[in-house]
Amino acid sequence: MLQCCKTSPPLENAVARPQSEQLPPTLRDDPAPHGSARERIAALGGRVTRTRLVALELLQQSPHPLSHDEIGEALAAAGIAHDRVTLYRALDWLVERGLARRIAGGERAWRFEVMRDATHRHAHFHCDRCGQVVCLEGLEPAPTTGLPSGFHVDRAELVLHGSCAACGRSAAEAQAR
Repeated sequence: MLQCCKTSPPLENAVARPQSEQLPPTLRDDPAPHGSARERIAALGGRVTRTRLVALELLQQSPHPLSHDEIGEALAAAGIAHDRVTLYRALDWLVERGLARRIAGGERAWRFEVMRDATHRHAHFHCDRCGQVVCLEGLEPAPTTGLPSGFHVDRAELVLHGSCAACGRSAAEAQAR
């Protein structure tokens, strides 16, 4: 399950940009990093649309990253009308603002997970048999040892592939027969 981390300290020596050059607010600017989905979206200056709100709530409640289809199925099961394009746009907005992270899933499909703060990173395990994606909280996604002098990692994604415990057992049982 995802853990909450302390928010990053404010950037020192930040230079104010003219209004026309200001970047959209992101999670680093989020005054309510652990607040409700509604508070977090509103705090970043976004319109609190039903799709954004429910998508972020689903990501906050999920112990693992969700695909677009899984989020869409949950919306449909809750009786919330939506279309695929609106959901993609809502997820893109959440990623752009730093409220969610996009990770590579199987079959070239993105999966999404909530960002607890701007510095929280972890690796993932993808079961190639059943498609399950599990967060590996104790495993850093970007080993920094061995980098050449002067190199700095800005972002990295580590996804381990293999068989989950359930699929590994079923494969072993099938071989034993």
